Amino acid sequence: MATAAIEKARGVGVRIAGLHRAFQEVGAVIDGVDLDIAPGEFVALLGPSGCGKSTLLRLVAGLDRPDAGAITLTSPAHDGGVAFVFQDAHLLPWRNVVDNAALPLELEGVGATERRSRARAVLADLGLGEAGALLPRELSGGMRMRVSLARALVTGPALLLLDEPFAALDELNRQRLDDQLRTLWSRLGLTVLFVTHSVDEATYLADRAIVLSSRPARVVLDRSLDLPAARDVGLRSEPNFARECHTLRDALERGGA
Repeated sequence: MATAAIEKARGVGVRIAGLHRAFQEVGAVIDGVDLDIAPGEFVALLGPSGCGKSTLLRLVAGLDRPDAGAITLTSPAHDGGVAFVFQDAHLLPWRNVVDNAALPLELEGVGATERRSRARAVLADLGLGEAGALLPRELSGGMRMRVSLARALVTGPALLLLDEPFAALDELNRQRLDDQLRTLWSRLGLTVLFVTHSVDEATYLADRAIVLSSRPARVVLDRSLDLPAARDVGLRSEPNFARECHTLRDALERGGA
């Protein structure tokens, strides 16, 4: 076990075949997407605004259904399942930090003492060990997003889906959360799909980046990033980092960004 709260677990694989999704108002949003994501991979999804990145994430999460094609989760690790982190933290304003983070366990019927203990351990991992009694209105934007991330991790998911979770934060807080997320992923072994508009963030966080075209989304580039596993702030000034960023930007331009 990595901590008292989060079990170290093998992530799930995600197989996407011939995926198609259309909406009456805008037509096809995703058209013929095929992806095979290995258990434990950290994958960034990039693409122009409105291209279907968030729709793809919702389809993988089971929050929406495709019109054609299939999504299969392979090699299920344990009962932790799938967790989703949205761009807005969506905290319950009347609950303190611990009880917000413990909410998924409460919904699973875990007793109050155990769920709060597990929530406190995850919050400590994310630098919020002293903030458990605070209400959401007393938190900074970065702290609220840490609570949202803790709430997603408290069940020990095998697959973590993140939809631009740090987009509204200032650069310093964003980089700190990038570091914390990368460290937790490396330690826990779960599979991560991370939607972002930031080429720099995608390159820093992920081991593999997938660039989608403008709507309807098709895969323009599927690239394993040629960067070391250990990431720190110095990496952002390395020539290899700049080259990978350039490759992703070029793919975005080819895709219609």
